[in-house]
Amino acid sequence: MSTGRGEQLIIDTSCTTIHTLDRHSGGEGKWLRYMHKDGRFPVVFRKVTGDWSPYLMDIFTTLVEIRWRVMLLAFSLSYILSWLFFGLCYWLIAYMNGDTDNPDNEPCMENVRGFTGAFLFSMETQATIGYGFRGMTENCIVAIIVVTIQDVFSCLLDTIVIGIIVAKMASARKRAQTVGFSNCAIVNLRDGVLCLSWRLGDFRGNHILEGIVRAQLVRHVKTPLGSIVMSYQDLELQNRDVVLATPVTIIHKLEPGSPLYSLGPDELQEAKFELVVSFTYTGDSTGMLHQTRLCYTPADIRWGQRFQDMLREDKKHYKVDYALFNVTTWVPVPLLSAEEYDRERLPVGDGQSQRPFLPSVKRNGCTYQADLPITEELIHQTFL
Repeated sequence: MSTGRGEQLIIDTSCTTIHTLDRHSGGEGKWLRYMHKDGRFPVVFRKVTGDWSPYLMDIFTTLVEIRWRVMLLAFSLSYILSWLFFGLCYWLIAYMNGDTDNPDNEPCMENVRGFTGAFLFSMETQATIGYGFRGMTENCIVAIIVVTIQDVFSCLLDTIVIGIIVAKMASARKRAQTVGFSNCAIVNLRDGVLCLSWRLGDFRGNHILEGIVRAQLVRHVKTPLGSIVMSYQDLELQNRDVVLATPVTIIHKLEPGSPLYSLGPDELQEAKFELVVSFTYTGDSTGMLHQTRLCYTPADIRWGQRFQDMLREDKKHYKVDYALFNVTTWVPVPLLSAEEYDRERLPVGDGQSQRPFLPSVKRNGCTYQADLPITEELIHQTFL
């Protein structure tokens, strides 16, 4: 798909058809991403104009998901408007009882002679300030009923506000930002098999003892009628269940049945797909379910590299150097697809030689092959 900047994917909830808007002419090989690097999806939902029922039916989730400044504004207005409403009620009660005109009259509320005094009495009652200057008397049963209603409403409003703030502070999205994947994926040889791998680590240093990793290859297919159909293919992972006490490397073998089995380094760079990886786990501190996700494009997959070792053994501890989390080094890897490598791999004998295992570097659409001895494993470091 060829798109330009500012394009968004829109799903019309009325007919499940996927459309693209604001299309601009782009270069060859550019397309609209299915998911951004930070895990957000460039998807907006087109609904009936003015239909806010999905947000009002689940108002708690709506308030948890809105921005902090909008939430604080809404909560501030809810308190101020409630003070004004009940202050108006108290002023009407005082006005009907004659407290505003006759200072010698037996008042319903002490020292409430106007709207300002009624507003201050409302605020002091709801906030339980209790200055002792204004107070309720037993002369008006209506005023007593209004005070009772305001007290109950105040408890309910405080419960909602505190619950939403706590839920927002303990949001799973914030915890997910402390568990992350490496900036790139790599392809190299493991036990004679070409493998695609990437790293997963917990930057807070907590020990997550149970979690599930999932990887999907996402492609879009445009039909002759112009509709776009999203294609999803699950990747078989060697270690799906993860104990994240230390950073782990997630491995997918490029074997028959893998959607990447027939792609070599050059075909990989020209392919149009996205590798969506996710890690779902339960937080050990809150017990909440969290998910960290990331998206790799073909440009994020490095052929012929491996991750730098970041785990060291000390006398009493295992030391993890997260400064090396995204650092890779070049290693000799055949410039072949896994399918070609399996087909052309032959035992070394008289008159036979294996294809050289040399790293490739792709720059500006061209693939360069490093001319290095076969025995040299590490060529240079690449910082992502």
